[in-house]
Amino acid sequence: MVDMGVRPNAIVYHSLIRGFCTHGDLVKAKELVTEMRNKAMRPPHIKFFHSIMQNLCTEGRVIEARDILDLMLHIGMRPDVPIFNLLIGGYCLVREMEDATKMFDDMVSYGLEPCNNTYGILINGYCKNRRIDDGLILFKEMLRKGLKPTTFNYNVILDGLFLAGRTVAAKVKFNEMVESGVSVCIDTYSIVLGGLCRNNCTGEAITLSKKLSTMNVKFNIAIVNILIGAFFRVRRNQEAKDLFAAIPANGLVPNAVTYTIMMTNLIKEGSVEEADTLFLSMEKSGCTANSCMLNHIIRRLLERGEIVKAGNYMSKVDAKSYSLEAKTVSLLISLLSGKGKYREHIKLLPMKYQFLEEAATVE
Repeated sequence: MVDMGVRPNAIVYHSLIRGFCTHGDLVKAKELVTEMRNKAMRPPHIKFFHSIMQNLCTEGRVIEARDILDLMLHIGMRPDVPIFNLLIGGYCLVREMEDATKMFDDMVSYGLEPCNNTYGILINGYCKNRRIDDGLILFKEMLRKGLKPTTFNYNVILDGLFLAGRTVAAKVKFNEMVESGVSVCIDTYSIVLGGLCRNNCTGEAITLSKKLSTMNVKFNIAIVNILIGAFFRVRRNQEAKDLFAAIPANGLVPNAVTYTIMMTNLIKEGSVEEADTLFLSMEKSGCTANSCMLNHIIRRLLERGEIVKAGNYMSKVDAKSYSLEAKTVSLLISLLSGKGKYREHIKLLPMKYQFLEEAATVE
């Protein structure tokens, strides 16, 4: 371009700097920023680097994003709170919690005050990495500094407590949230209902859902899925089916998770034909069966000794170019081994899976 006598403008420089930053060549990026300054051109704004770092962190390339912070400091640009939030979140994403904590401390040393979002990101990282106590310590620190917890902050703590199996503490924190006047959103209810169900408090989850209904809380499909599973778990199967049937009337659309919950439970109760009919209905509605769903169905059928039916769904796995999960293959070998209860049914499987006969024999 230069050889042709064309002078690059700021847009060209920005495109080149973005390219070099994205591909890790920060030396070239620094040279171009310096060149822009020498030509009295305004260097890229902080939002420009924020955008690049956001993409890198989303891809798990947090070290490269950290290098861009060094580039910003090198050219005399002062990083702001959103920049540090990105890096803290990036380290949390790749489970490097010590580096995330160090970045938090570096932020403070630069004279920047962590905001609610900063605390929320780091607390979420601790909770996702099963370090709930560290998350709670940080939550208390936030309160000591006079920051009022947001819905996001509470949601993160609630999710972490339920994930750690600390149901009583989670219920206390939920009540604290409600009493403090913090807005409770649909995601909050989803976390609480799901957490109660996962921690063997299904009855409480159903009771809470009834209370929410009387408060005219409009459930989304995620909560409906939780409740359908809850009813099946406590053997209130008809209520689960009624709730599923009412989905369209409530302005919702069942998704793959909904159908997975319904089909696996129908198979469990012995209503295999009804499950097949539901699968056909799902396909006609335009909802596509994913790999996870098909593997769940196959395992449930195998556990009931429905080998031919399981084979049919294994064919669907092949047709969609999916793969059987390790748990599915392990169950197949276990049931069809020399000592397995369904050894004589191995030839009822699709031809592709006849190799299991050899694997079973070896076992």
